[in-house]
Amino acid sequence: MKFSIDRDALLKPLQLVTGAVERRHNLPILANLLVKVSQDVISLTGTDLEVELVGQAAIHGDIVPGNTTVPAKKLLDIVKSLPEQSELHVEQQDNRWLLRSGRSRFTLATLPASDYPNVEAFQAEIEFTIKQGVLKSIIDSTQFSMANQDVRYYLNGLLFETEGNTLKAIATDGHRLALSHRQIDVSLPEKQVIVPRKGVVEMSRLLDSDDKDISIAIGESAIRAVTDTAVFTSKLVDGRFPDYRRVLPKGGDKVVVASRQQLKQALTRASILSNEKFRGVRIQLEPGLLRITANNPEQEEAEEIIDVDYDSANLEIGFNVSYLLDVLNNLASEDVRITLIDGNSSALIENHKEEDSMYVVMPMRL
Repeated sequence: MKFSIDRDALLKPLQLVTGAVERRHNLPILANLLVKVSQDVISLTGTDLEVELVGQAAIHGDIVPGNTTVPAKKLLDIVKSLPEQSELHVEQQDNRWLLRSGRSRFTLATLPASDYPNVEAFQAEIEFTIKQGVLKSIIDSTQFSMANQDVRYYLNGLLFETEGNTLKAIATDGHRLALSHRQIDVSLPEKQVIVPRKGVVEMSRLLDSDDKDISIAIGESAIRAVTDTAVFTSKLVDGRFPDYRRVLPKGGDKVVVASRQQLKQALTRASILSNEKFRGVRIQLEPGLLRITANNPEQEEAEEIIDVDYDSANLEIGFNVSYLLDVLNNLASEDVRITLIDGNSSALIENHKEEDSMYVVMPMRL
């Protein structure tokens, strides 16, 4: 194997695929990247056996094709530390990878490419193309509500649902739920798949150009996303996601419309004096006004009052302030609409006008 490449051309795919490499691993080869050199392209593959990422870059110079595996983190650290716009010259000598740039010289140990694990053969059941910006917005609108290391393993991921010309993403950790949907240009069969947390994070990192397309293929046990320069594959979570439609509050007759920025700032200030462990705030509603109060075991108190559009009966309800702030940070409109039933039922929070995302937050007893 032998080739030359610009440092900046190598760095981007290298950073992308290294994200899939497992830091804590039992198999030494999983700390490596699979490197394949053909006539004018280098292909880099990283995997942890659940998620696989493949990136490509153009190469030049005196090229000798070949395959090997090299330590992912060490290679990334070397390339990052070299000066911008420098040129790298690489060749393999027996089981060593020799990398030269200017007066710098590095020798890395390699392991055989034949030992590198393959993600199982992929058979697509559904395929469609979507703008990267659309997919990124639907992921960003929901992923913060995924559970983290919950024993209900099916909650530690993002549910994607296709039906007709609609793509939905749903996440819940049992205390809150986020749902976002977008229209796409093709009619699809009804299907639900759960992408694990790491798969969601790595797929999101692929989406760096809003106007470019990304091709999505969904199979029985894996999902694949393909861009101009990368191929992402993730195994799916084998589990049944809760029926999110049953969680959406119905029959709410108390509607609050508030300035998103005003409400966010008031909650942020009140949260300073909330109980650090439970993060609870009390919300009291009366016609035209919303009062937020918070206190903590040191008997410290905060009170915030803002003007809102509300004309129903007085109501008092408690929430985890972090959950409310997460929602407000992910809504885009100037005004938000909060629909309530009573002090013991979940709140439904949406943009006041656009209806492409909705959030459910369970109340707290304070």
